[in-house]
Amino acid sequence: MILRTTAFAALLSGTALHAHAAAPSDVLSNYADIALAGYEDSLETAKTLKGALNALVAAPTAANLDAARAAWIAARVPYQQTEAFRFGNPVVDAWEGKVNAWPLDEGLIDYVAGNAGLNDENPFSDANVIANPALDVSGTKVDAATITPELLQSMHEIDGIEANVTTGYHAIEFLLWGQDLNGTEAGAGTRPVTDFDPANCTGGNCERRIQYLLSAADLLISDLEEAVVLWSEGGQGRNEVTADPAQGLVMAFTGMGSLSYGEQAGERMKLGLLLHDPEEEHDCFSDNTHASHFYDGQGIQNVYLGTYTRIDGSMIEGPSLYDVVKEKDADLADALKADIETTMEKLGAIVASAEAGTAYDQLIAAGNEDGNALVQDAIDALVAQTRNIDRAVTAIGLEKIDFEGSDSLDSPNAVFQ
Repeated sequence: MILRTTAFAALLSGTALHAHAAAPSDVLSNYADIALAGYEDSLETAKTLKGALNALVAAPTAANLDAARAAWIAARVPYQQTEAFRFGNPVVDAWEGKVNAWPLDEGLIDYVAGNAGLNDENPFSDANVIANPALDVSGTKVDAATITPELLQSMHEIDGIEANVTTGYHAIEFLLWGQDLNGTEAGAGTRPVTDFDPANCTGGNCERRIQYLLSAADLLISDLEEAVVLWSEGGQGRNEVTADPAQGLVMAFTGMGSLSYGEQAGERMKLGLLLHDPEEEHDCFSDNTHASHFYDGQGIQNVYLGTYTRIDGSMIEGPSLYDVVKEKDADLADALKADIETTMEKLGAIVASAEAGTAYDQLIAAGNEDGNALVQDAIDALVAQTRNIDRAVTAIGLEKIDFEGSDSLDSPNAVFQ
């Protein structure tokens, strides 16, 4: 438990505030409202995705496959912005792995090309649920005669191996795009639409592939419904972050700092750049990584400024962490705001590169000095904003927070051992 300091106690009592200061309780209520809205939008776009998948399996055409892929990409926009609620909120961390776990050993799910995507350290990495109605791997027997949401739930991270991902956005992504076998050259996955056409089946097991695709979508929807409940009135997520203002602010700043530093700057960006390895790319099948990184950054900005633009264009805004910091140190509050804006500019440059035809996996390729520099600039901006997040925590009188770290940033040599 983080203890209140004298400075923070003054903040709560109002003795250290200006006349129009934002009360921490109001800031945290708005924070919870933004979380709820983000998960509601994620649920809505997941339902739209399910409709596109239904259309695809009813009429497996190239146009319907393109529409399903577009719906998946659209679904990522609100969801990625919710990642700023991770790390500090235990209930989110306990839930999140069901919907956004990565990277995954795709051979657990479906066919792969040769040895690509197989993992010598994971006996399930070539289990291929879609091709095998009965599985017996390392003594573990699984009845997969019918692929259902319950089956996928039961197999997720089976044997305690995190790469055994059978659920969530990335399982659906793999099914829609297939493997990206282009390395750091141009191109995403190119799964043919006939993989979903029982009358003209390629890849084998088209009926079971359809079962898997629709079951994964149903499970994604039910998991997002759970998240909406967590942040609705009386929900555990909302209750935990609003129960104690000091602890609630710790949760909010922990989410910002840990996502900025260890998760995004480190595991999602620096690791792949160090290794020049597209397997470390977040949305590696679809080449949508540029957008996922951008909207992670947007989520951090949302939390700090207390704003969120919903998928219908409406805005949620209210008292913010920025307001709380500004009452104690206006220069620092503005410096952190400017840092985050710089980060968004650097992430925006990566988006612009992708939209101009050079995807994220190409940017991290060995020998691509300009591309590497573009990614490193964004990493540097994320690290810089984390320093001022840390200073903001101190400025408002909270105990120091240990943000999530990453060997990629803290001990790069360890990455190669």
